[in-house]
Amino acid sequence: MLSTWVVMPTCLPLVLRRCHTCASDRFRANGKFRVNAHHKLVDVWLLVLCSLCGETAKLTVLERTNVRSLRPELLDRFHDNDPALAAELLRDPVVRRRNRVALDWDGAWRLDTGGSQHLGHEVIDVSVRFAARIPVRPVRLIAEGYGLARSEVARLAEEGKLVSAARLSGRTSGDFDFTLTR
Repeated sequence: MLSTWVVMPTCLPLVLRRCHTCASDRFRANGKFRVNAHHKLVDVWLLVLCSLCGETAKLTVLERTNVRSLRPELLDRFHDNDPALAAELLRDPVVRRRNRVALDWDGAWRLDTGGSQHLGHEVIDVSVRFAARIPVRPVRLIAEGYGLARSEVARLAEEGKLVSAARLSGRTSGDFDFTLTR
């Protein structure tokens, strides 16, 4: 039996960055942008709030960009504080590298297994798909999908009952398949 599981974001991830006020290391993005124009040039920042003290920090999205080089609908999305655009920009590796931040996805995603019909079969082929690039350990996904402990999933892999072409140790954010034999 072939099942498809989907890893989906439920909210924006936390931004890992040091707060200058309280020395916290977690900021939450609420999807708001600051747009500042200088004649024909525009700067755009994504605003993030310290999760401890509420201090605002700015993540640079665009810097001294000619207004005519921006698509009008993109500029409208910045002005409208589009949360989907904020999520898209947080996942952009260029924006994260420019601002020297990382993302904390703990509690910001869920696994949709499509129900519990896969639990009663002997051999189960599962295709795991990611709706967004969320780094998760495959062992954790499998354990959560079947309601097992991670050590039990590791034992099944050692015994050869859990097989995958993808590496099950470490983190992945790309689609993979596995087969479980009970």
